[in-house]
Amino acid sequence: MIEFIAENLAPIMFLSLIVFMLIGYPVAFSLAANGLLFFVIGVELAPYSDSINLSWPLLNALPDRFWGVMSNDTLLAIPFFTFMGIVLEKSGMAEDLLDTIGQLFGPVRGGLAYAVIFVGALLAATTGVVAASVIAMGLISLPIMLRYGYDRSIASGVIAASGTLAQIIPPSLVLIVLADQLGRSVGDMYAGALIPGLVLTGLYMGYVLLMSFLKREAMPALPLEARTLGSGVTSLLVALVVAFAFAYAAHVLLSPTYGPDADILGGTCGVAFIYVVALIDRATKLNMMSRLAQQVIIVLIPPLALIFLVLGTIFLGIATPTEGGAMGAVGALVMAGAKGRLSMEVIRSALAATTRLSAFVLFILIGARVFSLTFYGVNGHIWVEHLLTAMPGGETGFLIAVNALVFFLAFFLDFFELAFIIVPLLAPAADKLGIDLIWFGVLLGINMQTSFMHPPFGFALFYLRSVAPKIPYLDRLTGKMTPPVTTGQIYWGAVPFVCIQILMVALTIMFPQMVMHYKGDGAVVDPNTIKIEVPGFGTNGGGLSLPGGLQLPSGNPLDGTKPADPAAAPPMNDLSAPPSFK
Repeated sequence: MIEFIAENLAPIMFLSLIVFMLIGYPVAFSLAANGLLFFVIGVELAPYSDSINLSWPLLNALPDRFWGVMSNDTLLAIPFFTFMGIVLEKSGMAEDLLDTIGQLFGPVRGGLAYAVIFVGALLAATTGVVAASVIAMGLISLPIMLRYGYDRSIASGVIAASGTLAQIIPPSLVLIVLADQLGRSVGDMYAGALIPGLVLTGLYMGYVLLMSFLKREAMPALPLEARTLGSGVTSLLVALVVAFAFAYAAHVLLSPTYGPDADILGGTCGVAFIYVVALIDRATKLNMMSRLAQQVIIVLIPPLALIFLVLGTIFLGIATPTEGGAMGAVGALVMAGAKGRLSMEVIRSALAATTRLSAFVLFILIGARVFSLTFYGVNGHIWVEHLLTAMPGGETGFLIAVNALVFFLAFFLDFFELAFIIVPLLAPAADKLGIDLIWFGVLLGINMQTSFMHPPFGFALFYLRSVAPKIPYLDRLTGKMTPPVTTGQIYWGAVPFVCIQILMVALTIMFPQMVMHYKGDGAVVDPNTIKIEVPGFGTNGGGLSLPGGLQLPSGNPLDGTKPADPAAAPPMNDLSAPPSFK
């Protein structure tokens, strides 16, 4: 019996960890306690199994492992992006965006749902924090959607799903953690995840479009009296044409000086020009633009500029993700100050929330280091690798099994917990099968996104439940009594979007180029085709003869070999004359 336990200590340890977490112990302490407990057991059982490589001196490695966590520069991006997102959420940017985009899409059936998805993608690209996005959109847009007759399940599902886009659209926090755990560049992970994130946003909008035809009464257009900014789409289109013309002129003017960079500089000039014109038009009341065009330009351009400041500099190689996060944090402070909403209370609450999240991540990572020390000591990584690589179907079977495992564990575990516990076990097997780890990481990130939407444990559903009305309330604008949103309606609204996320996982497997474009279009050189030829001496030895035919003499005086007949030897050029290069 003891021999059996010793030989199977790795699976017993893994199952024990799951039991610890299901009982309800905090994940960080479950990891550390499980690791230390099985370290003691492993040391005692080491004489009974050759697969256990544990001894008491191995504990001396823990301080070095903890120091490796503390000194990891990549993880510095997490507090920067968290602080940026919370400051932006406190600055009222989400409220302004939802109001403006809702007015822009208002005349369209399902327009408010489109606006929520569009703003969710923008918030994802600026905040990267799911909780902030879901709570902000739940507080602002849910009452408006209920006021104008939206189906409660559809409205709840759209808000929760749009908030989870912060999981996969850069600068996502989970992508930072995945890149760190996989040992890959955060910039590459961001570049690989961008297109899948945009495709997923398009699938969400496609679902809203489909439902607007199937259930026309479930998502009506905004009534005319609710469109406070009036019409003015034509004015907005004219403004965009003017901005494009100005950008093209700037590009032509700057091309001789800046070359390829003139594209970006010209576009920046065009955007800045139309933004300044909108500000002047509003301040002077010239009314060159409609109110709608003014509001869209003034509200949209600052967050788009912040996105370019953060992601643009990372993708262009100007800044690292940590530096991009720092610039984003400063940009968020500037935007909040420009709106007059920057105060010590905002900074204090943002710092407190950032500290809590960063400490949460750090403690889980330290616990994972303790767990992995023991798990690797009992050859658990080899057990997992053999288990996964032996799956029928090769690479395809491995991907199906891994995604099914992550999807199931997402019912119970948060994405940070999945990233720190499961990913380090899966990465070696994926690497051994020849799977690109950036693509594998993005695939897992999309799958982990479902952890926020799973009924009944999805965190996005909990966030929305916390701000959705639980009892009937009196609408302040219409004066009518509005029924509450039930937990069942929130759960049923999430189900279609979980299915869309699973579809996105399948599309990423079927079309890997959506992610693999991060490698660029450069030609790949096969090292096996490279040949190195070492030149010899003389005309017969490979061509390293000196100019003018100056060569080593024939024969070898060291072994007594006589030189060849001088008459037959090549004539030596007169060194007094310039050498011939013919």
